[in-house]
Amino acid sequence: MLERMHATAPHVLTPTAAPAGSISHPLWQHQLGLLLESTGDGIFGIDLEGHCVFINRAAARMLGYEPAEVLGANMHWLTHHSHADGSHYADTDCPIFNAFRQGLPCRIDTEVFWRRDHSAFAVEYSSHPILDGAQVRGAVITFVDITERKRAADALQKAKDELELRVSERTQELSAALGQLRELSAYSENVREEERTRIAREVHDELGSLLVALKMDVNWLDKRLGEQEQRDANDAQAMRERMRSKCQNMSRLIENAVDNVGRIITDLRPSILDHQGLWAALEWQAHEFAQSGELALTWEMQVAPGVELPGPAAMAVFRIFQEMLSNVGRHAQASALAVQIVADAHQLSLRVQDNGRGAAAAAFEASDAYGVMGMRERARHFGGVVEISSQIGVGSAFRLTMPLQND
Repeated sequence: MLERMHATAPHVLTPTAAPAGSISHPLWQHQLGLLLESTGDGIFGIDLEGHCVFINRAAARMLGYEPAEVLGANMHWLTHHSHADGSHYADTDCPIFNAFRQGLPCRIDTEVFWRRDHSAFAVEYSSHPILDGAQVRGAVITFVDITERKRAADALQKAKDELELRVSERTQELSAALGQLRELSAYSENVREEERTRIAREVHDELGSLLVALKMDVNWLDKRLGEQEQRDANDAQAMRERMRSKCQNMSRLIENAVDNVGRIITDLRPSILDHQGLWAALEWQAHEFAQSGELALTWEMQVAPGVELPGPAAMAVFRIFQEMLSNVGRHAQASALAVQIVADAHQLSLRVQDNGRGAAAAAFEASDAYGVMGMRERARHFGGVVEISSQIGVGSAFRLTMPLQND
């Protein structure tokens, strides 16, 4: 096809600003050639039939030709015949040809030119009509290869899309975490209210009734002491016996009140934790729980000498341990419990295992598993982690691992 195109003799269009006959001047032609070759942009001109009438070396090189091979060729058929997807590009739709057909200049950066080896490359081109007075003689086209620019833009857009996706995912995660935090906060508030209610009920039912009984016995003694002067010796002896019995009963009531006060205080904050430390408190809590629940207890504790936890960390470990035992008591229906505690200067490992009915893993990850969330939040605050493994019909194991920093 190129041989047929080359049969048409190439020619140079005369610029409207040039004096008549000046285009044939050798010096002018030489200067024009130098001007075309001095730019790195591709430049070529076409006549009213779309045939190439001049082209610089930069344009020919980008298209994969020598300049002489392109002169006379229909430039649309040669390099602009298809869209980027390979579909046919009719020359009636071509903005380059519209520059001389309709006198419409254009600047396009969304299309491709085709090389000699049938590969395409992204271009930014402009097409402007060549005017001889009011008459259009053809068009001049300049173009640059923007493959790297497109690649960089695509990479930037891809990075932007990935960033937006990550931001969206993180936003969803944060929203979900915020929702869980709100639920946990509401749950914690409910737990506090329930605990206040329980303590108030116990104070009312236990201490209140004991104090009322003591008040009645004191009033009885006061009344009988007033009557004692009016009684004879036999009656006085009987009265003293009854008063002694009342005093003994009051003593028992006072002892019960003291025990109840101690139990309520222990529920609020175990004094053993302050007086004897975390390790003694954990052992005491485990034995108390096993005794009250009638569970067989296997106890193992290996603590390196001198290892102690500061107050807030010790309280967190103790509350996590209490919650582990509470889960066993509420859900496991177990008959045996094994507790293993290992601590050295660097790490604490606390494990509670039961032989109960177990549960599916999803039960511990549910959005309403507030006890588990509370344990994990307490542990996370001190750099620790709570792991749970459970098998239906076999039992569950809770393990707290926490780093220790001891001076």
